[in-house]
Amino acid sequence: MTSKQRAYLKSISSTFDPIFQIGKGSITPELCEAVNEALTARELIKLSVLKNCADDPHTIAQILAERTRSEVVHVIGKKIVLFRQNPKKEDRKISL
Repeated sequence: MTSKQRAYLKSISSTFDPIFQIGKGSITPELCEAVNEALTARELIKLSVLKNCADDPHTIAQILAERTRSEVVHVIGKKIVLFRQNPKKEDRKISL
């Protein structure tokens, strides 16, 4: 992903509300599956890491990106933004 594409995705995601919250349970198989389904449907999602989660948001973002085959757009504070382009051309919401 180029820096221009990353900047474009950051600008889009700035208006989004987080659709997942990661708490003290951290990363579970159920969370990975739910994130995977959300990425398929939306392509660009925002997650929030709660205060009671002991893990670092950067680490969580990298692990989720690996498990869902997506890319980390950015991590700011306790917010994570992930992107994965939908392989079906007609279902794409965001074109890069």
